[in-house]
Amino acid sequence: MTEKVQKNDTEWRKELTPNQYHVTRQKGTEPPFTGEYESTKTPGTYNCVCCGQPLFRSESKFDSGCGWPSYTAPLAGEAVEEERDTSHGMLRTEVKCSRCDAHLGHVFDDGPGPTGLRYCINSVALNLKKD
Repeated sequence: MTEKVQKNDTEWRKELTPNQYHVTRQKGTEPPFTGEYESTKTPGTYNCVCCGQPLFRSESKFDSGCGWPSYTAPLAGEAVEEERDTSHGMLRTEVKCSRCDAHLGHVFDDGPGPTGLRYCINSVALNLKKD
């Protein structure tokens, strides 16, 4: 595994836009159907906006209709970490970048095959590197 990226709050604020900071460092979310990658079909790799780690491939992206980009699986199992999230009176599973701990979104068990999972990820937490 790649070494963890550790930066203080000031460093993150200098490198990220206010919206990127809010979502990735403060566990926020972007409004549904507003994200840059919500409906894109462009082939490529979706990387973490904070540290550049490859997270998802376009081949695993599908249209879930939920308003955020959705993927059936991460690029590699170790690319993301999952953590129990009980905020907002719900029980969910948070998805974070394993390299820098950026909040990416959540994973649900209502996706299509082959995994049956829906990784619901904020566009603002991603950077698409086109093929």
